[in-house]
Amino acid sequence: MDISTIAGILIGGLMVFLTIFHAEGLKGFLPFLNAEAFLIVMGGTFCAILVNYPISQVLGLFKVLKKVMSNETVDTQGIVTTFVKFAKKARTDGFLALQEDTKQTKDDFLKRGVQLVIDGADKEFVQNMMETELGFIRERHKVGQEIFNSLGTYAPAFGIIGTILGMILMMNSLEDVSAVPRRMALALSAAFFGLSSGYLLFLPMAGKLRRRSEEELLIKEIIIRGVLLLQTGAAPSLIESNLMAYLDPSTRSLIKTTASEAA
Repeated sequence: MDISTIAGILIGGLMVFLTIFHAEGLKGFLPFLNAEAFLIVMGGTFCAILVNYPISQVLGLFKVLKKVMSNETVDTQGIVTTFVKFAKKARTDGFLALQEDTKQTKDDFLKRGVQLVIDGADKEFVQNMMETELGFIRERHKVGQEIFNSLGTYAPAFGIIGTILGMILMMNSLEDVSAVPRRMALALSAAFFGLSSGYLLFLPMAGKLRRRSEEELLIKEIIIRGVLLLQTGAAPSLIESNLMAYLDPSTRSLIKTTASEAA
């Protein structure tokens, strides 16, 4: 679980709760228990998503949400170490000796790239294959980001629609003074649900997905660079220094240099 995502949502909701409770006590929550406003905003937003995207992409939204909530990190240190180890073995025993090591590699993208090198594919073919797959991964990530951006756009809009609807119903029943508070509550509750869900949930989640996508694509670029260097027969120390250029200083300090290992 990603603690920051959960904490942000819970703390944001708690602040709203404490504000209402401090102002009005428990009775202050009664205007927000408005099923009509909630249905207008959430139902309308979901229907708009169905209009905008194919059903297969909408159903895949739960997988995207799981990615937002997860806290999986890729061991960049391990990737650099793996390529250094592969380079050492390839220089002494040849690329075919990497067959068993490749099978034990957990990263499928890295495994496919090294397997192309073992199979004797030329540099241009390997680069084109891996960059093509990288492009498809980028497009798949973009769809998830777009859906959450759309949710963050539609929810406030349907909040305004709910407000307008509530005002129309209120103006239509002015002769019945007892119905005015209920209609006004519908109008303002819809705006609250739409704005809070859009700016506290959907748009921040789209931003987190974008950041996660950038991190994953950077890892893939490191792997592509490592595979191409491995294919050229570059020295392990050269591969290490090239791949470490992609990493932040704190991560670089954790990686033992080839010289220190030799020592």
